[in-house]
Amino acid sequence: MKLSDELRQYLLDNGASEVGFADISDVSIIDGYDYGIVFYITYPKNIIRNMKNAPTMEYVLELVDMNSRLDNIGMLCEKFLIDKGFNAYAQTKKRLGHDFGKNNSFDLPHKTVATKAGLGWIGKSALLTTTKYGSALRLSSVLTDAPLECGEPILTSKCGSCMMCRDACLGGAISGEEWNYKKHRNEFYDDKKCENFALKVSEVNLGKADTVCGKCIYACPYTKKYIL
Repeated sequence: MKLSDELRQYLLDNGASEVGFADISDVSIIDGYDYGIVFYITYPKNIIRNMKNAPTMEYVLELVDMNSRLDNIGMLCEKFLIDKGFNAYAQTKKRLGHDFGKNNSFDLPHKTVATKAGLGWIGKSALLTTTKYGSALRLSSVLTDAPLECGEPILTSKCGSCMMCRDACLGGAISGEEWNYKKHRNEFYDDKKCENFALKVSEVNLGKADTVCGKCIYACPYTKKYIL
């Protein structure tokens, strides 16, 4: 079995909903680590169905659990590749912590690896969006020097004229402008407005301020198709 096929099956067997491989040679943050493995876990349908008045406590608890599971899959992926004689670095939440930088973004976002792997595009909400699951997912990535069979990058948005997430964002963070691979996130999305509104709405819904919301996830038509 080819390395790519073996690794993909291994990650799926260990809880990933989808796996992709990307050529990240032009954006890699570690010399020689020219390939990226990206994988995501989808939110259970029932949790998203109950998100009309997002955020909900069950959504937050699931989010925390999914982050833990993604970290575990990432470390398993790293070990798998090292055992095969390659170098690898899992971009786990535990390792990266909350060091997002001034724009609430990591040096090499998981979403960038995902679009390069062909798993989806960046929606107007600045979330990875897929035709099958919408944006009802969380993802992580691993950087490596292992030669993998990469997917075809997605370079443009499939959101079209849809403004559902923009209209659902009461914080005004979403401009409604479409993403393409040349655009920086802050050209079409305001992370500070998102964060400020999330702090307010979570205080009301959850009884404590937190940087969680989820209204744009629930509003996405692709997400709606997934939870039917």
